[in-house]
Amino acid sequence: MTPLIGQFSLGPPSARLFVRTSRTGLGARAGQDLTIEVTRWEAQVSVPEPDVTTSSVSVAADTASFEVREGAGGVLPLSDADRTEIERTIRDKILFPDVYPAITFTSTAVRGSGDGIEIDGDLTIMAVTQPLTTYVRLGDDGFVRGRAAVTQTEWGIKPYSALFGALRLADEVAVEIEGALGG
Repeated sequence: MTPLIGQFSLGPPSARLFVRTSRTGLGARAGQDLTIEVTRWEAQVSVPEPDVTTSSVSVAADTASFEVREGAGGVLPLSDADRTEIERTIRDKILFPDVYPAITFTSTAVRGSGDGIEIDGDLTIMAVTQPLTTYVRLGDDGFVRGRAAVTQTEWGIKPYSALFGALRLADEVAVEIEGALGG
């Protein structure tokens, strides 16, 4: 792999950021596993030399820009009304964008790991900062795929529940990024 050196940006429309949820509880069949896209975000990547450990990454995601893209599983298909209600719940009961307009990630260490890169950093959600490691693969063409597992309760987020707690969102959600580095 030829190392990419320089300053790069990542974000829409050439890159996408997703949050993927799953269900748990006795009523899990009634709900949907969701794919939610963050539609306004940006990442800055600095690679000053071929040694990956000198790199840094920062990401900022607009908490008012979460849009439900699809639902899988469940007894009934996800309707437009469901999407609207879920997006309203994310804004009004989970992320509070008027108070906490951004979720941020700032790298603290970068290292090669097998055929990919591990990025340790600080993730801040609703003024709570916790360490997080994300795993990234970078192609020779600059295409990036990354994934991190976020345990909501570690940031003070109570996973959504319905049906008197019988249907719950799993505490861990997957955050995925894919797209092309831009200069």
